[in-house]
Amino acid sequence: MPTPEPPQQAESDDATVPDPENADSGQERAADPWEQMPDDALNAAGVGAETEHEAGSEAQSAKAPEGKDEEEKAEEERAESWADFLPSPIFVLLLGLAGFAGWLSWRAVELDWADEGTAVTPLIPPLLILIGWIVSVAVHEFAHALTAYLAGDRSLRGSAYLRLNPFAYREAFGGLVLPVVYLGLGGFGLNGPPTYVDWERIPSRGRRIAVALAGPLASLLLAAVLAATVTLLVPPGQDSVNWAIAAMAFLVFANLTSAIVNLLPVPGLDGYHVLAAFRGAKWTAFTKVNGLFCSIAVFAVLWLPVVRDLFESAVYSMSELLLPNDNATGMMFLGKLLLQFWE
Repeated sequence: MPTPEPPQQAESDDATVPDPENADSGQERAADPWEQMPDDALNAAGVGAETEHEAGSEAQSAKAPEGKDEEEKAEEERAESWADFLPSPIFVLLLGLAGFAGWLSWRAVELDWADEGTAVTPLIPPLLILIGWIVSVAVHEFAHALTAYLAGDRSLRGSAYLRLNPFAYREAFGGLVLPVVYLGLGGFGLNGPPTYVDWERIPSRGRRIAVALAGPLASLLLAAVLAATVTLLVPPGQDSVNWAIAAMAFLVFANLTSAIVNLLPVPGLDGYHVLAAFRGAKWTAFTKVNGLFCSIAVFAVLWLPVVRDLFESAVYSMSELLLPNDNATGMMFLGKLLLQFWE
């Protein structure tokens, strides 16, 4: 009869390791289960974090479509598109208001609204001159900004300077408020300093000179276009007291004086940046900090009665030589009287 085998003991789930303290006695102790557990299974802060993060990154990169780079490039192109150079709705509205005010001034409707024999102080022609001057300021600054962008200053892309919106300028006081005050008080055109241009991003000397001269050249071009319009409406040898024509003639004067004054090599003016292109970054940094105050100082000097009379006489004499109609200076002066109706 076979001898029955002794019952086998159930295997213990916990492994045993010799106890070094009781080695002589031959006793063994159960192994610590935490020491047996793999490191990546511990639910402890910081354990396996890098491994999980790397694994997640690899999984995401594996799931990413092959054309992801192309999609990102397409989004960047959409973010920086040709629409960044389109005129803003504000500029289009200004042009519409200028056209409407010009038509009302042409018809002299304020005389029709008043009773016969009543003294009338025209208010629409000053509004026409003001709107026309704001448009001229926007074009002047647009020329600076566009040339700066083409020369290397990409920070201006999509800005109000490139979209012809003077009411959204970063430096609205120097770019819009001061030119309007200069025209209203002084009776001549003068733009604020182009301190919004990052001159350090424009590498070469020639490009910096081009950026500095772009604004005055734009003002000269506007003056030429307006002068040609006045010449077509009033042939040489004839005169006109039409309010709209007088307003356009005065805008010729305003843009012409703005171009002439800005060409002076004085801090705060465009001509200074032509010299700064030859002198280095210190000159540019000076006008960036103090350009606004220097511009006001230039206006204060030109506002002095003696200096202003000499300056205006010189510009009128130049206009008589350049314009085909000798009576253009008289129409310019009438436009100035319409603007400064309070005097």
